[in-house]
Amino acid sequence: MNKPKMAAEKSASRVLMLLSQLERLNEEHKVSDNDAIRQITGKILHLIQTQEKTRKEVTSKGSGGMEVILSSLENTQDMQTTLNILAILNELLTVGGGRRTGVFVSKGGTAVLLQLLVSSSKDPPANEELMLHIHSLLGKVGLKVPSDITSSSDRKFGVKARLNGALNVTLNLVKHNLQNYKLLLPCLQVLRVYSSNLVNAVSLGKSGALEIMFEIIGPFSKKSTTLLKVALDTLAALLKSGMNARRAVDRGYLPTLLAIYQDWHRNDTRHRHVVIRKSILGCIKNLTNIKLGRKAFIDANGMRILYNTSTECLPVRTLDPLVNTSSLIMRKCFPKNRLPLPTIKSVFHHLLPHIPAGGPVAQLYNQPPGVDDVVDESDESEATEVDTENDTEYEEDETGHKTQNDDDIETDIRKLRPIQVNTRPFDELRAYEYFCREFSENFEEDDFESPRSIIPPSSINSELHRPIIISTTPSSLGPQNRRPLREDLLTPKSDESPLELDSISISKRPEGTADPDLVCSLGRLVLDAGMNGDSVDGPQEEGGEQAVLEVPDTAALLPLHDPDLYLEMVKNTRSVPAYTEVAYPDYFGHLALNLREPILERVYGVQRAKIFQDIERLIHSSDILDKVVYDLDNQSCPVIDNGESLKFNSKFESGNLRKAVQVRKFEYDLILNSDINSNHYHQWFYFEVGNMRPGVRYRFNIINCEKSNSQFNYGMQVLMYSVQDAINGSPHWVRTGADICYYKNHFSRSSIAAGGQKGKSYFTLTFTVTFQHKDDVCYFAYHYPYTYSMLKMHLQKLSALRTAQIYYRQDDLCETLGGNSCPLLTITAMPESSSNDHISQFKIRPVVFLSARVHPGETNSSWVMKGTLEFLMSCSPQAQSLRESYIFKIIPMLNPDGVINGNHRCSLSGEDLNRQWQSPNAELHPTIYHAKSLLQYLRATGRTPLVFCDYHGHSRKKNVFMYGCSIKETVWQTNVNTSTCELHEDLGYRSIQMIYESEPSKMARLHIMPI
Repeated sequence: MNKPKMAAEKSASRVLMLLSQLERLNEEHKVSDNDAIRQITGKILHLIQTQEKTRKEVTSKGSGGMEVILSSLENTQDMQTTLNILAILNELLTVGGGRRTGVFVSKGGTAVLLQLLVSSSKDPPANEELMLHIHSLLGKVGLKVPSDITSSSDRKFGVKARLNGALNVTLNLVKHNLQNYKLLLPCLQVLRVYSSNLVNAVSLGKSGALEIMFEIIGPFSKKSTTLLKVALDTLAALLKSGMNARRAVDRGYLPTLLAIYQDWHRNDTRHRHVVIRKSILGCIKNLTNIKLGRKAFIDANGMRILYNTSTECLPVRTLDPLVNTSSLIMRKCFPKNRLPLPTIKSVFHHLLPHIPAGGPVAQLYNQPPGVDDVVDESDESEATEVDTENDTEYEEDETGHKTQNDDDIETDIRKLRPIQVNTRPFDELRAYEYFCREFSENFEEDDFESPRSIIPPSSINSELHRPIIISTTPSSLGPQNRRPLREDLLTPKSDESPLELDSISISKRPEGTADPDLVCSLGRLVLDAGMNGDSVDGPQEEGGEQAVLEVPDTAALLPLHDPDLYLEMVKNTRSVPAYTEVAYPDYFGHLALNLREPILERVYGVQRAKIFQDIERLIHSSDILDKVVYDLDNQSCPVIDNGESLKFNSKFESGNLRKAVQVRKFEYDLILNSDINSNHYHQWFYFEVGNMRPGVRYRFNIINCEKSNSQFNYGMQVLMYSVQDAINGSPHWVRTGADICYYKNHFSRSSIAAGGQKGKSYFTLTFTVTFQHKDDVCYFAYHYPYTYSMLKMHLQKLSALRTAQIYYRQDDLCETLGGNSCPLLTITAMPESSSNDHISQFKIRPVVFLSARVHPGETNSSWVMKGTLEFLMSCSPQAQSLRESYIFKIIPMLNPDGVINGNHRCSLSGEDLNRQWQSPNAELHPTIYHAKSLLQYLRATGRTPLVFCDYHGHSRKKNVFMYGCSIKETVWQTNVNTSTCELHEDLGYRSIQMIYESEPSKMARLHIMPI
């Protein structure tokens, strides 16, 4: 039983003995020893070929075997000895070659092989067997493909090859052995490794490597497919050099590659050579990385060729790599276009009190004419060219999605460090005592007997007197179909699936108006916005009858919503476009279903199908309608309507849709408006659609999104509100849309318009909707809308909830650039009595400072703030305890102007207010200026807030999370390259995590959908 083991040990000891003899002969180095060295290396080769343990013995630590073998290879002049040693190395690196290759490289083996290659080529003709062995070894040592970077490979292989002069040796061998398959294959494999180094690729290109590759590759053939695959990979590596790519285009190789690809596509009917077809596409992809290549691709009818071949591949799932690469090439070569707008600046302009030199607004309006024109500006591909090539359906996986740059995190360590800022003189800050009157107030006995609520008087500005219009829809149900609303329908029973609200509302009609059943098809009801609010002017029906707005009676379910009060609030809201219309969802309100919001699972291949439909526009341009159906830039020019197109509208508070273009019968391109006094920040949308057909799949494409990725790629859906459903008793915003994708498109901005960067591409959000009702009016939004007028209405209703135990005061912190007030709330508990002890306890309560909605598009922050306010004003024991412990200073909307005018991120100054806290300007950033001054006043009077919390939303994160003022955490989470040893900070913020971990069941109930 022990004989094999003993034999193995004997052979192992024998190979060590032979290596010792070889080392001694190398040191003596006599010509007469050539025969002995030849015999010894032959015996070592035999042992290594027959005994695995012998291989381990040679490359084990401390054996010195590899050094002896390489030394012998360097010193020998005998051809047979050289071949023996090369055969030994091939055996060692072939089986279990990972670690052994690393040993070979570490001992200088790469340089020895390259020197041997160069010296052997000096005496032509070169020995074929020798060249075969050398290149087989070099192929194992080098980087086989650019992505195969392992510890066993020589990462400096390309540099060593160039410095030793090996590049042209291998290239000449390829050139003179085109018919010698046995030698050609390993030489091509090494040439492929050489070419992975960009400098080598350029050198090889100058030496004629491209022309040689095109002598090898050719039309479809079942012979030498392995050789052809390596040649194509070598060509692809060479073409990564821009110089080589230009040389290839100049020689007309791109049409040749397209013809070769077509031939392989036609003849490879059984799809046995997909890897070769993909390699051909890889060469085309690298050629189209340069502007000249993209032009040549278009001129060679490449779009149509790849479109047709890809369409034929779509039914076969195994051909997805071909379809994905073809799609990437076509998207890259799709001519870059500017948006179909006169300018990408906002269609609205607000005159500022002054424009700071060098600020964003000054830069915007000093741009030269034609700045929006887009040209193909560079030969270099963008770093995220078409979101990088993926062989999968999704553009990015969740990991990549999470590691993107976060716009909300400041990573400049100089800005993160605490800076001593000169506060305003206390004499100036004394004015903010007005907002802290509770600290100096003398409470009378009457204050404890009746609810105390202080709100600023509401006044109607005569300049805002204008008609207010609300979209309506026909009333199709008679009284016999109406049922009262039932609150229990909103709460699903434990043993049943959730029930939809199924009822029809009653009508609120002025005296003398027609019966609701006489309401015509889609129309608008005009409500007088005068001081009295009594008159109603609207479109008259034939026979003198007037349209009537159906208003569902759900006051019991929406205690903080009152349509009539909402209209009163709208009358005093100032907007830059002077809106005269009210969106129906804002007027009536939204009843939230007690359901978890769905995460839509995307069907495989849907994004690819959408992209191919976009590519069809270029190939079959005659099929595109290109009909403008809505345009804020040309409001004076009426849109020609044949009754077949959808009708769009966004001229209401918080609305955002600039232009709608009908591209096919049931497909529309939509363009969002920039933030006012800006030329970007396109993300928030809120618009109305009418004149639809039921049961038809309509595709909507929002084509000027800017974020590189979105939660729409991970299951989020758009929101839709149907007026017909609301009138029928289901007044809900619902998640809707199928085939939702978010991807880079062919529209882009110029480098100047993009702020000095290379022309940045826009992204498309596309979704498909099937409407349920004829002539309905539907609204679409990025997230649940929450307007400034809605806030004012809620605050007025909230004040009515005040009991004798609640101290509630509403002040106007300041007036915004647009002339709107910024509410400031103070909520706490009334003192138990007017005694000095109770008053003293009241005045020493710590302050908690809350704010929200500095970014207008983050509407979820307003809804969370609304819930916060309702909770603080409630009778729950927890709320009462909080009121008794703290004084809450709350600014529920820091950017009213941005909210009103449908901005996504900026105020009317064209700036992100959340980036102005360091040095706010009283005229340009009044809400930030006065909020900061109030905080400074609280600090100056010894009442620094215990907590400051600013509510936000996020476009690419899920669930609830917090950002804090921890510099160390910021450095750790964002990989900022700096030391944190010298950073000292209060670690009290970590208590939040402990609270969360102690009561996870309560915290888990919190959920905010991202925006």
